[in-house]
Amino acid sequence: MSLASHIPVVDMAAVRAHDTVGLREAAAAIRDACTSIGFFYVSNHGVPSDVLDSAVKGASEFFAHPPEVKRRVAVNHRHRGFNALGDAVMYQATKPDYKEFFSIGLELPEDDPSVLAGEALRGPNNWPDFMPSLRPALYGYYEAVGACGADLLRAVAVSLDIDEAFFADKYTKRMQRTQMVYYPPQAPKSDADQFGVAPHTDYGCITLLWQDNIGGLQVKELATGSWIDAPPIPGTLVVNVGDLLARWSNDRFRSTLHRVINRSGKERYSIATFYDPTYGARVDPRDLGLDGAPPLYVPVAAGDYILGRINDSMGYRKKRANG
Repeated sequence: MSLASHIPVVDMAAVRAHDTVGLREAAAAIRDACTSIGFFYVSNHGVPSDVLDSAVKGASEFFAHPPEVKRRVAVNHRHRGFNALGDAVMYQATKPDYKEFFSIGLELPEDDPSVLAGEALRGPNNWPDFMPSLRPALYGYYEAVGACGADLLRAVAVSLDIDEAFFADKYTKRMQRTQMVYYPPQAPKSDADQFGVAPHTDYGCITLLWQDNIGGLQVKELATGSWIDAPPIPGTLVVNVGDLLARWSNDRFRSTLHRVINRSGKERYSIATFYDPTYGARVDPRDLGLDGAPPLYVPVAAGDYILGRINDSMGYRKKRANG
């Protein structure tokens, strides 16, 4: 089976151990995956199992609350908080996604310079007062998966034949967003255009996904145009290239369409982390090496790009823009 017809698993142990040979081996595997299917799994990712278990427990407890309780932390202008069924409509989708989710970002006080300057999406999180246990559980996972993201980007840099520390100073105040996601069971005979998440590409740099054992994630294989399953593999996270990294890499790395269909008859949970740079980080294909090709994109600030994409897909933001 060719690499492009399945999703490979990359062992992160050597990367985390700062083993030079192992780092280059992992980088080669990541380059193969990112230039073919745009998805891979990571094992030995460094997120402690107890931290992950606490976050998963927090997700199941949070979403079990009645809708009127969850709406007490409804998503705010910072894209923090609870999004109810129908809040997200992917581009070109005919129906809203059949999911609920709760979003957090980098915890910043109101007097942080970025917040005072009016930088979009910045500030404190919108934690529920009715569930105080969620904050340590979910933010502990946020920090742990962020450390994994930093390790991953060292390998990504090596895979592009640039200095392994290239991304470090682009993430000094990262725009990482982590979402707990709840997918109610879809009816077995639900409409063909009803998705847990409709086909889409992610907006940012890299996405790291924990998924439970229910399944339902599918990736559109570039070589054949067919949808293939990305089944849960215990002890791994799913990683995919986002549009911002595709742009940064001058389209050498692929940002691939993917979707979720939950016809299992059971509830499905996942925790998605969008590991993105500091708002003002300059995304310029020339900085990642062009392999002799002309740059396909002009430089853009990471935050401006991501904010524009969020505004295009989140129903609550469209309503506010329209008054």
